[in-house]
Amino acid sequence: MLSVCVVMNLHTAHSYCRFISPFFLELPDFFDLIMILTIIGSGNVGGALAQRLIAAGHTVLIGARSPLSAKSITLAGHIGEDRFTTVESALAQSEAVILTIPPDAVLHLIPALQTASHNVVIDATNAVRVRPEPYPTAFHAVKDAGIADVVKCFNTTGFENMMNPVYPGGALDMFMAGDSSKAKAVAHTLALDCGFGDCWDFGGGDKVELLEKFALAWINLAIMQGHGRDIGFRVKRR
Repeated sequence: MLSVCVVMNLHTAHSYCRFISPFFLELPDFFDLIMILTIIGSGNVGGALAQRLIAAGHTVLIGARSPLSAKSITLAGHIGEDRFTTVESALAQSEAVILTIPPDAVLHLIPALQTASHNVVIDATNAVRVRPEPYPTAFHAVKDAGIADVVKCFNTTGFENMMNPVYPGGALDMFMAGDSSKAKAVAHTLALDCGFGDCWDFGGGDKVELLEKFALAWINLAIMQGHGRDIGFRVKRR
């Protein structure tokens, strides 16, 4: 029996808990090595993921416009300005890309993502305020562009939990959805590298919209109901 536990963050010691999942049978050759990653978006979520993944040993590039925005300049102060380059240059070098920009902005990235189709695409957006019309989510827009290795992940909690997912009793869990085993394997590993206890497979592409609704549960509890942003979800098994 599974249950979802909501816990409060007291910033305890960092811990990892890795589990074996069926999709690891299709791991890419580079899986056990340090990856070169592109993050598009230098706001709170992109910045938190960049810092965590750099700390885990990955090479992280930030695809950004020039001159750098105020958010990019702030992030550059933490990770170094040398990590910032054009979107096209970053994608040409990387093996996976994490999208942390507004979902409608993803539509403008489609040509660049198609050109660099060797990248696994991780959609960390939520179409809460705006949608990438005519698509319900950025995941669907990317997949419809012919990019097969795309997965929804890193969208179900606040950036504070990405900076520190460790709570009393263990780390929070992350969740993912999509049809690509390769993309899920990469997302799973990166989630664990960020410190999450596990990255649960939420299902195929037909569960992507449901996973975005799950994100709304966190938003409702943390913000609308006033419980604060230092809460998160962990799945418990009995």
